[in-house]
Amino acid sequence: MRAAALLAALRPVLPLVLGLSLGCSLSLLRAAWGRPGAEPCTGARPGALPGGARPEAAAPGPGHEEFRPRIVPYYRDPSKPYKKVLRTRYIQTELGFHERLFVAVLTSKATLNTLAVAVNKTVAHHFPRLLYFTGLRGAKVPHGMVVVAHGDERPIWLMYQSVRYIHQHFGSDYDWFYIMQDDTYAQAEQVKALVTHLSINQDVYLGRAEEFIGGDEQARYCHGGFGYLMSRSLLLKLHPHLDSCRNEILSVRPDEWLGRCIIDFLGITCVSQLQGQHYHTYELAKNTEPEKEKEEEFQAALAVHPVSDMTLMYRLHKHFSRIQLDRTYQEIQDLQMQIRNLTALTPAGEAGLTWPVGINAPFLPKSRFEVISWDYFTEQHLFSCPDGSPKCELSGASKADVSEIIESALEQLNSRYQPLLRFGKRQLLNGYRRFDPTRGMEYTLDLLLEAVTQKGHSHVLAKRVSLVRPLSKVEIIPMPYVTEATQVQLVLPLTVQELDFVGNFLDMFAMNTLDTHDNALLTLLFIYHPYDAQRVGQVDVFAGVKAMVGELEKRYAEVKIPWISVKTEVPSQVKLMDIVSKKHPVDTLFFLASVWTEINMEFLNRCRMNTISNWQVFFPVHFQEFNPALVYRGEQTASSGTDFLRDGHFDRHSFAEACFYNSDYMTARTKLAADILDRDEVLESMEVFDVFLHYSGLHLFRAVEPGLVQKYALRSCNPRLSEELYHRCVLSNLEGLASRSHLAMALFEQEQANST
Repeated sequence: MRAAALLAALRPVLPLVLGLSLGCSLSLLRAAWGRPGAEPCTGARPGALPGGARPEAAAPGPGHEEFRPRIVPYYRDPSKPYKKVLRTRYIQTELGFHERLFVAVLTSKATLNTLAVAVNKTVAHHFPRLLYFTGLRGAKVPHGMVVVAHGDERPIWLMYQSVRYIHQHFGSDYDWFYIMQDDTYAQAEQVKALVTHLSINQDVYLGRAEEFIGGDEQARYCHGGFGYLMSRSLLLKLHPHLDSCRNEILSVRPDEWLGRCIIDFLGITCVSQLQGQHYHTYELAKNTEPEKEKEEEFQAALAVHPVSDMTLMYRLHKHFSRIQLDRTYQEIQDLQMQIRNLTALTPAGEAGLTWPVGINAPFLPKSRFEVISWDYFTEQHLFSCPDGSPKCELSGASKADVSEIIESALEQLNSRYQPLLRFGKRQLLNGYRRFDPTRGMEYTLDLLLEAVTQKGHSHVLAKRVSLVRPLSKVEIIPMPYVTEATQVQLVLPLTVQELDFVGNFLDMFAMNTLDTHDNALLTLLFIYHPYDAQRVGQVDVFAGVKAMVGELEKRYAEVKIPWISVKTEVPSQVKLMDIVSKKHPVDTLFFLASVWTEINMEFLNRCRMNTISNWQVFFPVHFQEFNPALVYRGEQTASSGTDFLRDGHFDRHSFAEACFYNSDYMTARTKLAADILDRDEVLESMEVFDVFLHYSGLHLFRAVEPGLVQKYALRSCNPRLSEELYHRCVLSNLEGLASRSHLAMALFEQEQANST
């Protein structure tokens, strides 16, 4: 009985015990089989490592593929003085990253304004960096081209100086160097695709290989007319021998001279095929018609030569662009077919297929607040206007967008139903569009069409079509480098009506900039009414502010806060900036502030980063708090730092705050002065924003700024300003009272009080 009870108790763990025993046995057998003929480990062998590991396992030799990393501890010699490590400006510089491709175009005095311009208009925007090299010095450079002039038209000298210049200025920045002539048409996208498939660890000299006249049959040089590709490693090895090549090698053709130099000193010959990649070229005959060329060699050509004139260059570009476009459309159709086939095998089946195929599905709102509204339009009017009006004329980019969409809809309908039916537009009945951030711009059109059959019978019908303009490839826009160390010059215009708020502004300025030693200065602009200006000797309306400034200068001995006095009835923002601009250097970074602005370091840093000289100006949209009397109605205001942006709104009607460089303002102001001549009254209807918008080619960056918070205050709107500026000021006051829910609650409580 005891044995049966013991077996019953051990029955659940019996499989575990058997499994452990079997596993241990197999492990011992495997260890024995893995080292046949091994001697018993009765003692430590000479050279053995602790734990019985073999020496060759810890230090792999050339024949071992496995590599064990080891940690090298940091050690600094205490006898050597410590030297601070200077970090690079960009992380890619510190990591040794290089740009992919540099392109050099060899041109001449006769073709700089013809073929070189054609090259620039056709392929320059496809390459990341392209320079033109010529021997002509002092020539007028065509617009949009970067030309390096060496001062000597001799072909060999031009080639020598160009290769030397490329190594000196770009040898450490790029992996590949493509050299071509201005009578060469190169397919830019194909050249960029070629270098992505080649290894940068080899010395590459790739192009159309040609034999030397009377030379070695095995040696080849790359024909300059069809362009050639050189790797960075080849350029670095070639540079020390350029002077010797210039003195020792005689040749008439610059491409032969370069090829002979590479062969004689580096032993590398030109090849037309490398690492499975072919450099296809095509030599054009005289009077060639690119549109009629059907040869496979021409269609696959990466470079075409010689191109005799600009017109032929443009025709070649159009032809190869059409080939590339047709190839892209075919790839899209193939991908869509694959998506359809794969979607049928998914659990959702064909119901999970989105339209258009391959484009993201429409955005699905989770609440009514996330619903994307549709904008209604016709061929003449838009019923969702930027200024908030219910109806405005369709013009500019919106009109061009609607016209293009209608033409595209007709083209798609005709391509689908021809030759049975041919459609013509009579009228756009209804149009709807909306921007979906997940896929692009969506359109729905109700078209009144006239359908014509093959026999000539016509019929009028209405048809609804849906179109999508998908988001294209996202590109990173290169921006100039800026830092947070730039000094900011604050400019504060003050009127008599704003004196009650100056104390808070100066306190915030002292606490957030002077106490923290931020690199920011302040200039006050006292705007006197003519009546007050006459009584300055008796009663100065800004005496209190001047006293506050004096106290700040006593508290901070190194700080000086200058002020400028201006007498005017209409404080035009442009006229005030004209006065301030003349008193500061051209490289000054201005921050045009208002008296309700609460200065903080976070915003000043964004002002420095978002303002780029000769590139971009920054107009922040401040956050305006609502009237606490309407929002809280006697309750305690919210003081939590997490909801400080709750009871207010971003005031899009205000353009009072701005960050810009003085040089940019002076340039735009000069263009404005030439436009208005002596009509200074026009300046009263303009703001600094209008000056940059209409008279500068800079980027205007306007964005909401959560770090720029203003307390509620009823602004004084000057009726002597222009109608638009006065209207914007009134709207800013009205929308800054409270939200709709708060206003509704206030009206409800007022009606309740009146009824009782």
